[in-house]
Amino acid sequence: MARLNADLVDVLGSTAKAFDKAFGYRTVADVLAHYPRRLAERGKLSDLADLAVDDDVTVLAEVRSCAVVRNRSGRGARLEVDVGDGRGTLRLTFFGKYEKALQWRADELRPGVRGLFAGKVGVFNRTRQLTHPEYVILDGDSSNSVDWAGELIPVYPATKDLRSWTIAKSIRLTLDTLDLDGDPIPRPVRDRNRLVDLGAALDQIHRPRSWGAWDEAQRRLRFEEALSIQVALARRRAIAAGDPAIARPPTAGGLRSEFECRLPFTLTAGQLAVGETLAAELAREHPMQRLLQGEVGSGKTIVALLAMLQVVDGGGQTALLAPTEVLAVQHARTIEGLLGDLAQGGRLGGSERATRVALLTGSLPAAARRAALLDAASGAAGIVVGTHALIQEQVQFADLGLVVVDEQHRFGVEQRDALREKASRPPHVLVMTATPIPRTVAMTVFGDLETSVLRELPRGRSPIATTVVATQEKPAWLERAWERIIEEVAAGRQAYVVCPRIGDGGAETDEVEADDDSDRRAPVAVLDALAMLADGPLKGLRVAALHGRLPAEEKEAVMRAFSEHEIDVLVATTVIEVGVDVPNASVMVVLDADRFGISQLHQLRGRVGRGTAAGVCLLVTDSPSGTPARERLDAVAATSDGFELAELDVQLRREGDILGAAQSGRRTQLKLLSLLRDGELIKQAREEAIALIASDPELADHPLLAAQVEQLLSAERAEYLQKA
Repeated sequence: MARLNADLVDVLGSTAKAFDKAFGYRTVADVLAHYPRRLAERGKLSDLADLAVDDDVTVLAEVRSCAVVRNRSGRGARLEVDVGDGRGTLRLTFFGKYEKALQWRADELRPGVRGLFAGKVGVFNRTRQLTHPEYVILDGDSSNSVDWAGELIPVYPATKDLRSWTIAKSIRLTLDTLDLDGDPIPRPVRDRNRLVDLGAALDQIHRPRSWGAWDEAQRRLRFEEALSIQVALARRRAIAAGDPAIARPPTAGGLRSEFECRLPFTLTAGQLAVGETLAAELAREHPMQRLLQGEVGSGKTIVALLAMLQVVDGGGQTALLAPTEVLAVQHARTIEGLLGDLAQGGRLGGSERATRVALLTGSLPAAARRAALLDAASGAAGIVVGTHALIQEQVQFADLGLVVVDEQHRFGVEQRDALREKASRPPHVLVMTATPIPRTVAMTVFGDLETSVLRELPRGRSPIATTVVATQEKPAWLERAWERIIEEVAAGRQAYVVCPRIGDGGAETDEVEADDDSDRRAPVAVLDALAMLADGPLKGLRVAALHGRLPAEEKEAVMRAFSEHEIDVLVATTVIEVGVDVPNASVMVVLDADRFGISQLHQLRGRVGRGTAAGVCLLVTDSPSGTPARERLDAVAATSDGFELAELDVQLRREGDILGAAQSGRRTQLKLLSLLRDGELIKQAREEAIALIASDPELADHPLLAAQVEQLLSAERAEYLQKA
């Protein structure tokens, strides 16, 4: 009998090597967590209509026709077998030197026979086909027949070297030798939530006797995944609550109140409400742990700055962590500009109450880096803005009281913790994101944080009109896009042109993989677009490029020149996606827009319409109408509501990518849990986790659950260390 942590080779012998090679599985637990992708019902046939070219598939189908055909060249023959399911058809093609050599297979694959067929989907003469597929006959007494346990046939994610039926056989053998030593979900929790035990769940998901049993098993295993995450987050909250922070209450006549009096605009109701919440939480000895999410341009930076100044008034320092140098420089410049003489502490012309703003990035010149490190270590800089460079060991703070993490989805919890550990006492933490997050995603990914939302845009923000420029259907529209840029520049305004690639093989975007064909042309590159536009439709305008591979000094010079209207059109990658604030920019053209995700496009278009002129965003694509890529673009053009788009984004993207990026930058180990579909289940798991940690903080009475949580955290830490 085998335990979950047993080596797979002890159960499967040489077959274990195939699982290790294909999926990296080495233990019994690994292979049992390889759940079926779907079930095929013996009495019914699977859906062939949606098969995509190059997909490696396993299908259940019925043979409709079978014929041996001599090749036109006169040399060799082929067997053509057409299979179908009532909705779609697929051809199976087998080649041989002689017609007689194919006859035995033709006899086996006679019309009416049903089987599982596996291979890579190709196209020949406009007909989808599998060439030399592997197969298992499910009817009759064929020597290839498999003794399936029931009428429901599990179909597994498979590879060309490890087919679905081989996986099924191996898992059945593993289940037959399994010896469970308990259940990670405590019995009272299972009873309250009507969950089957682990043994039953594993058996029912791999050898289901009914659809009800399959659903019951999935619900149990989804709950287990949710509970592990929620327990880990509950422990983080408990640890933070047990280690008090230094209270930083508002100070009468301090920097914060002076800055508020000088603001040249009125804060929105949302900004005032969130500001009051942050002020109250900073005044407590319990460390603030808050997520601030809001629409692009909703004014999160001002709210965060007020919180930073309150901490500086209380004798502490703040660290603002940004994902890119461009954004870090932008934040430092914006904060210094807003504060004026309040940011010139100890310098000529500085206010008596003033502090300093230090900038720390990886590419700073040595002298500037030494000065920034000294300002942070001495406490002269009350606000330290930087990139990942802030996490480095040599960076020290005199009294770090508040950590602000901007665009949290670009970082992991380990990076957030690395910065927190630079404080002598637990600092308050404010996490910000301009990518709206659906409630259930936030509850899972940021479950250790309380959440505030800014939906209202500041007064004076102009609307942004978004249009899809479909070049296949209306080629003239692209020419009109360039004309629109010329018109805006003539009116004294500026423009962005965004491309998916830098050029010379440099990619700088999260390209959408789902719709890309292998023979599709390469996406437009910044360097190519720059040359084409400067010598073509935008000739005579001041055009410059900005991308992540430029030296830091050159990036800074280009951004400063664009901000000061020395450049008319900025051709850039997604380096301008967040934080870049040039109010005079009114139009954006996104080339190959279908190469970007929904949230990314929403972020990008937020760079225009930040001044008095209305914003225009033109999404250029050659994707035909009706394709998934085009549907994404149409959705972005149809609404400016980031929260609505976020829900759609989670539905279209693999949820594991979202969770993985937010937690540690890796693909998550989640197998079944759906962050949108399973919202109620996640809520139940969260409540159970809070109760478990409240009664047993170290999980001493629940060792199996503790081991599972530790494994989850260890995987994240290992990935973080590997990245670092």
